[in-house]
Formats: sequence, structure tokens, C-alpha cells
Amino acid sequence: MLNGLSTAWSWNPISLLLILGVCLLYFMGQRDLKRRDPTSKLPERRQLIWFSLAIFCMAVVMLTPIDTIARTQMFLVHMAQLVLISTLAVPFLLLGSPHEMVTPLLEKPGLKQIIVSLTNPIVASIIFNLTFLAWHLPWLFSLTQQYQWLYQIELLTIFLASLINWWPLVGPVEDVRGLSYPIKMLYAFLDGLPLEIFAFILVYSGVVLFPLYHVPPILSINPYGDQTAGGALLMIPGLIDLIVMTPLFFRWIAQIDKQALIDDERRANEAAAREAEEGPALGYVYVDEDESEDAEVHGVGKGIATD
Repeated sequence: MLNGLSTAWSWNPISLLLILGVCLLYFMGQRDLKRRDPTSKLPERRQLIWFSLAIFCMAVVMLTPIDTIARTQMFLVHMAQLVLISTLAVPFLLLGSPHEMVTPLLEKPGLKQIIVSLTNPIVASIIFNLTFLAWHLPWLFSLTQQYQWLYQIELLTIFLASLINWWPLVGPVEDVRGLSYPIKMLYAFLDGLPLEIFAFILVYSGVVLFPLYHVPPILSINPYGDQTAGGALLMIPGLIDLIVMTPLFFRWIAQIDKQALIDDERRANEAAAREAEEGPALGYVYVDEDESEDAEVHGVGKGIATD
């Protein structure tokens, strides 16, 4: 015990299998990529770093005493666990997965259509928010606190729902997500609203929703204070959404400027092509009045336009 907090390492087979399974799929994808293209240098170093950070983050919060504390002692730690999984580990995992490693999976019959359907922005947002909120219904959450295996299933399903939820923004296959920048910004904004409402309920309800937590007395935090702190922490994903929206906005502006330059160049080329087809523009021939009778022009008098 450390200041009343558990230091017991629990046996979490579901979480362990999840992490090992992710690593196995990643390195099998890397091996298949090398088979198809022996000269390939993917994944790049930065992608390996993203992937390693994702696995490290998952291992720390799912396989250490943090998991025991999150389930039995402090709601604040539980929220920190979920925020780290859904807001850091999952996007890091997607950023670390090269397009070329994921594409062969989509070539399997029917699999691409399933992924496209699940990662539709509306469907992905509904799946994630319903999964997260359903597990935090007080009666269901009390069961996860009592049964460790059920708590591990909660973490597994939230991880998978987060994977679906992040794909429209940072998924490695562009033709699957394929959203415009304005739609991505709208998605990032609306997607976090249900959790922010839940966070406000946790902070301002004045009622302890999860009474089975046993906060160590030495920490001088009452159950409602623990719940309030957890609710405040749950607002962090909303801040992450704003951080994600900022570069999307500037990329959108850059895309508009680039398209404007392309359109200007296209219009200039079309004008030049028309001028080349029509020949030189009509001009004016000025003749002397004394010689106008002898001049072979199409017009009479000074300053008349001719061919």
C-alpha cells in the first residue's frame, strides 16, 4: 500500500491478450508488407515511435496497480485510465499504422464494407458515446467494480469503440475516411458533446453516483470530491477536440488557397488557348483623306475599323 492506494498487480488476461494481439497484428502486417515489397522501409521511425507510445500507454494503465485503483478505490484514476486509452493510446496507434500495412486487410471480401460502415462519422460517434455512457450507468458500473473480468471487458469495448471513433480523423486509409476538413471539424466538435454533458453531471449533480469506491482516508478526498475530480478530468477530451480542430482549420484554409491558385492558372490557360484559336484581335486602320478613295479598305472615312 502507498498512502492507502493499492500496489497489487492484478492478473488481467483480457487486457494482456488485447495488447499482445495488437502487437502481433502490427508485426504481421509489417512482415506481409516486406514480402510484397522487399525494398519498403515502412513503418517509418516516427510511426514506430507512435506505435510504441500507444502500447506503453495501454500497458501502464491496464496491466499495473493503476487498474486496481481505477476499479476499486478512485473514480478519478478510473477516468484518467479511460482518457489515456481513448484520447492518447488509440490515436497514437492509428498514427503509427502505415497505409500500406492496413490496405491488404480491406481487400478481404466484405471487410472493407464493414469498416466503411462502422467508421461513418455518425455511426462511429454513436457507437463510441453509447458504449462509454452505457458502461457508466450506475447499476452496470457497480457490477464492473465487483467483477474484474467485467471491468476488463469494459476497457476492451471502450478501446475498440475509440478505434472506430478516431478513424474518421486519423485513420491510416484515406479512401475509407475521406472527409473534407469542414466535416472533420464539425465531427470533432459534435462528437465530444455527450461526454461533456456527462462530465457536467458528475461535477454538478451533488449526488455520489458510484458509492462502491473506497478512497483512502489519508488522501482527504470524500467520494463526491473524487467524482467531481473525475468529471473535470473527463472534460480533457473536449480540449483535445479543440486541439485537433486547430490544425484542421489551417489545413482547410491552405487547401482553399491552393485551389484558388489552381483555378486562376486554369482560367489563364483557357484564355490563352482561346486567343490562340481566334487569332489576333481586330484593329483600326487610319487612312489619309486624300488617299482614301484609292485605298482598299472595308469602311469609309477616317478612323473606320477594317479587317
